[in-house]
Amino acid sequence: MNIHDSEKLAGLLEREGYVRAASEKDADLILLNTCSIREKAAEKVFSELGRLRRLKSKNPDLVLGVCGCVAQQEGERIYKRAPYVDFVIGPRAIESIGPALAKIRRGERGSLRITDTEYRNDSIRFPFDEIRRVGEGRAKAFVTIIEGCNHRCTYCIVPTTRGREIYRPMTRVLDEVRTLAAKGVIEVEFLGQTVNAYRDEDGNTLAELLTATAAIERIRRIRFTTSHPAQMTERLMDAMAAAQPKVCTYLHLPVQSGSTRVLQQMRRGYDRETYLSKIAALRSRLPKMLFGTDIIVGFPGETEEDFQHTIRLLDEVQFATVYSFIYSQRPGTKALDFLDELAPAEKHERLQRLQEHQKAIQTRRMAGWLGRTMEVLVEGRSKRNAERWTGRTVGARVVNFEGPTAAGRLEQVEITKTTPFSLTGRVAGSVLDRDRPASI
Repeated sequence: MNIHDSEKLAGLLEREGYVRAASEKDADLILLNTCSIREKAAEKVFSELGRLRRLKSKNPDLVLGVCGCVAQQEGERIYKRAPYVDFVIGPRAIESIGPALAKIRRGERGSLRITDTEYRNDSIRFPFDEIRRVGEGRAKAFVTIIEGCNHRCTYCIVPTTRGREIYRPMTRVLDEVRTLAAKGVIEVEFLGQTVNAYRDEDGNTLAELLTATAAIERIRRIRFTTSHPAQMTERLMDAMAAAQPKVCTYLHLPVQSGSTRVLQQMRRGYDRETYLSKIAALRSRLPKMLFGTDIIVGFPGETEEDFQHTIRLLDEVQFATVYSFIYSQRPGTKALDFLDELAPAEKHERLQRLQEHQKAIQTRRMAGWLGRTMEVLVEGRSKRNAERWTGRTVGARVVNFEGPTAAGRLEQVEITKTTPFSLTGRVAGSVLDRDRPASI
């Protein structure tokens, strides 16, 4: 979501006449787009602001702004800890970046706070239509369809920083997808904090949106994230199956814990067996489906037995990817009232055990791709090796490879090496036959 919000900001700034600076030293404006889902991420913002203070002291005309969830949550504290910040803008108010900069140009600097209180109701009005910067050669684009979250998980600050759910009309979403397709985009990823809760004012759900998007000829791949297990309906599963091979065979479905008792404490709205039944129902329709998830370790009251339930869940589901974190206290959440007796050292030890267990699972699963040929959407040069290209399969496996190609192309890549987290290969032939169904 934050990457996509940054694209929106870049598009809005270009509309205001700004161009990307070569470096921080050359910049007239620096924006930090922030996340507050965990305490560590929020503290990194203040660390970065401390670093930028030296830059601003050398260049007093530099405009410094903070955007995103930390701006929404910590606006006043930002000014107390970093009074040299010129403005803060909440995540649903980023379309106000132009007026904010106009005020600063008029000399109205300091303590300019623009949050999204005007959207803190149940209105279905989406804040603004997509304005983004899509770079040359880009074959993939993110499209926001829903903002906010109506769930009240006891550990989560998202409803506080992002507000309640509001939905973008499906007609406007499809207009944007068609525009992107005309520019060469062949993969779209629909975004939302609870993307599968989407329902516009005409009653169109994510199921209808997937069906309509799959009918757009130039679109080859469709993804959506992040999904909530409670909204993973039979209707949506059927639509995913019917839209094959365009709907990608990877789904990020956060479980958070494998213990029903902990899930109840988290107020997730499902139990362990319900989650497993959703996985089984999806696999019955889409046998090649790969799953990713999020897991919180050390939630208040989590016992060793609870933790073992989570470990066993890893074995049962065989996740392709797991993002795991130690529970982080967030202001204004119900979990702050829970008794937390688990020592920090024990939480770290459990996290390490879980990550090692999952790494072994991924090592075995990824080794199964060795020697196979997979369709890869080329994203660009590898960040670690400029002589290699990097891209993803329809199952979201990262592939680094050598051979003649270019960003935005679909290639058949033979896998020559595997690790728990990525694959290595080489281009297996010339240009991909675009009519050939995608492989996993």
